[in-house]
Amino acid sequence: MMSQQMCQSCGMPLHNEELLGTDSAGNKVAEYCTYCYERGAFRQPDLTLAEMIEQCVPFMMREGMDEHAAKTMLAGYLPHLKRWSAAGTQGEAIQPDKIVEKSSFRVAGISARTSNAREMSADAQIYKLWQRFWDESIQRQIATLKDSDVLYGCYTDYENGAFGDYTLVIGSSTMAPSADFPAELSVTTIPAARYAVFTSKRGRISQIVPETWQAIWRWAAASGVERTFTGDFELYDERSADPTDAVVDIYVAIG
Repeated sequence: MMSQQMCQSCGMPLHNEELLGTDSAGNKVAEYCTYCYERGAFRQPDLTLAEMIEQCVPFMMREGMDEHAAKTMLAGYLPHLKRWSAAGTQGEAIQPDKIVEKSSFRVAGISARTSNAREMSADAQIYKLWQRFWDESIQRQIATLKDSDVLYGCYTDYENGAFGDYTLVIGSSTMAPSADFPAELSVTTIPAARYAVFTSKRGRISQIVPETWQAIWRWAAASGVERTFTGDFELYDERSADPTDAVVDIYVAIG
């Protein structure tokens, strides 16, 4: 089984060896699927990133995703894959709004283990976790532990940078003793780190957050700045009170 791998051209999860492409000698390669790569070459060598997105959208729709959501997700993940990041950046240039040093802090909330490959399938977890987070019982439990009204979406425990599993924790900062945590909640520590901070445009959260991540991935590919993957997070404060007219900060740990 190869459930943690994804094709570095189309993003398809590579669940078994039958899906693997081949090198010039006919041996299986771990990076690309057989639909994209055969005998050491891409099947469609002149395909652009935009054309790849259009080709992949129907497959995502068959998994139950609507067209707009599929395009947003693909436009976010595909530029970060080896084939496209190696081809250079596309889209609007971006630079961090600031570089900051932050001390470690703890977040109390709910969590799920996922990967970028999983998020491109019918088993996507991030949307489900956000839905669960807004359950009234979860909110009551977090309210007894939180130190502020700031909300965090934290990405931690990266297995292989952007390509392996990671944990998403949604919650609030806390200094409460671990013994006070209900069994349904988890606590994670975001380590002290140096962060590149990117502030989104104002707009609907479901649109501005993926768009900002897309720009961050393009920046990371072009800038040469090393992402450490010790823990990244989205910060939702009073500017995010209206989810249809929000601004969000994204903190990316760097070396």
